[in-house]
Amino acid sequence: MQTVSDFVLDRLAEWGIRRVFGYPGDGINGLIGAFGRTEAPLEFVQARHEENAAFMASGHAKFTGQVGVCLATSGPGAIHLLNGLYDAKLDHQPVVALVGQQARSALGGDYQQEVDLVSLFKDVAHEFVQVATTAEQARHLVDRALRIALEQRTVTCVIFPNDVQDLAAVPEPKREHGMLHTGIGITSHASVPNATALANAAEILNRGERVAMLVGAGALEAGPEVRAVAERLGAGVAKALLGKAVLPDDLPYVTGSIGLLGTQPSWQMMNECDTLLMVGTSFPYSEFLPEAGRARAVQIDRDGRKIGLRYPVELGLVGESRDTLRALLPLLDAEMPPARKRWTEKVAGMNERWHKTVQARAMDERERMNPQRPVLELSARLPERSIVACDSGSAANWYARDLNLREGMMGSVSGGLASMGCAMPYALAAKLAHPDRPVVALIGDGAMQMNGINELITIAHRWQDWEDPRIVVVVLNNGDLNLVTWEQRVMGGDPRFHASQLLPEFRYADYARLLGLEGIRIERGDECAGAIEQAFKADRPVLIEAVTDPEMPPIPPHVPFKQMKAYLQALRKEDASGRQALRATLSQWWAS
Repeated sequence: MQTVSDFVLDRLAEWGIRRVFGYPGDGINGLIGAFGRTEAPLEFVQARHEENAAFMASGHAKFTGQVGVCLATSGPGAIHLLNGLYDAKLDHQPVVALVGQQARSALGGDYQQEVDLVSLFKDVAHEFVQVATTAEQARHLVDRALRIALEQRTVTCVIFPNDVQDLAAVPEPKREHGMLHTGIGITSHASVPNATALANAAEILNRGERVAMLVGAGALEAGPEVRAVAERLGAGVAKALLGKAVLPDDLPYVTGSIGLLGTQPSWQMMNECDTLLMVGTSFPYSEFLPEAGRARAVQIDRDGRKIGLRYPVELGLVGESRDTLRALLPLLDAEMPPARKRWTEKVAGMNERWHKTVQARAMDERERMNPQRPVLELSARLPERSIVACDSGSAANWYARDLNLREGMMGSVSGGLASMGCAMPYALAAKLAHPDRPVVALIGDGAMQMNGINELITIAHRWQDWEDPRIVVVVLNNGDLNLVTWEQRVMGGDPRFHASQLLPEFRYADYARLLGLEGIRIERGDECAGAIEQAFKADRPVLIEAVTDPEMPPIPPHVPFKQMKAYLQALRKEDASGRQALRATLSQWWAS
């Protein structure tokens, strides 16, 4: 007899799902049992924690463009999924959560592990969260969960009481009143705005003399089109952090990241441009965009609700980035006027000076290793087609500014949620989806202690199955929850609060070796290049523990006077660490 659980797995496979990330529990015994007997090309990937399973599903969606699926038991397992699911929701990734529940007969009886799961998931999966109460529902609930996740690029959830999981499956519901007959057919979109809207957008852009572009995750599949439009307009291109892989960082008109973690050229370009084209981005910090009204603006997004959200655009084009840019390109002036040529040269000059600044800052080293140095050396030695997963925290500063992605590479962070703990699950999801590609996890010691250590066990368990064993984990070990320390200083004017900020000592490289991986510990900047080269030549995954200086400041491209005043006040309240931070800050500015 085929059960509902058997049917669910078969249906997932028919949709093209090839792996489900999760953790077992008695609330999903039916589904786990079905994995043990299925002949569908579907793999169960055991994470060390349900939160990481959801992060893996989010990372899978980011690095494949496909739906990520995660699975958890009732009660605590379901609750644990939430953080990773919110990561997917806020970064607009299609993820489906399959969750167990107590038997229907026990619901409402204050049963063990009984949680109101519909209410629990109603926000994170607000587009679709449903409970299966009959076998007939399984087909349309799975179909709708997957289709809505894809269509809306969001999180959906289906809850299966454990007794429903073992009911006899009903693959083809009866043709009668009250029954639904869903399918897996392809959805076709009108992905290009109408000709009039395109012509109006072209008119705005063609009049611009100093054009800036801002691209985000929605433009990741439109790299060639972004490049063609930028070169036609003579535009500089800034990148939201989730759009870091849209264009290679070595192009002369690519100014790099924008915002608090951004570059000086991106800041300067946005303040001086007279025209702005935003493509596939919901970058949240309006203070890093042109002053409202100073630049004419066009925005392209597949979701009309995002138009004009961050900047008062003159014209919004609702459509897919790649198709819309292709349709727009022939309408743009082919000949570049002198004013645009001067703008293009200016942007290239800003970039050239910035790259020298980044190099000088990273090489500025004192008693302890500058955290920028290992990232700069990593950037120069990334193998072709590398995938980089970066965690939240101060590591994201150096990922944004010091690490250059080349053509064919991928990279991602937790953008909208900015959650710690994403890098290791992301890296694992990337490696499982692309076992032939080198993968890097760039992570701070705080996130490593939070859950990275646990998923290192998963890497040790699985690496011998991979075509290319190279997965390199770079841990920036400064003994401090560093980004929050700088936020305390700059935003609150408070000194580092040791009880909350300092981390227990842990020997990360030794732990990697204990698991049968390779571990390398470095404490000086001149050791970075050799360690990274050694890691990419190894026959197994490698963890590089870089012991770095917690007092090296992540200087943003613009510091308001209020924040500078608070920062100096905080450093005056600190002991030797305050003096070290001040000296490092002055040294970094001098390097700039």
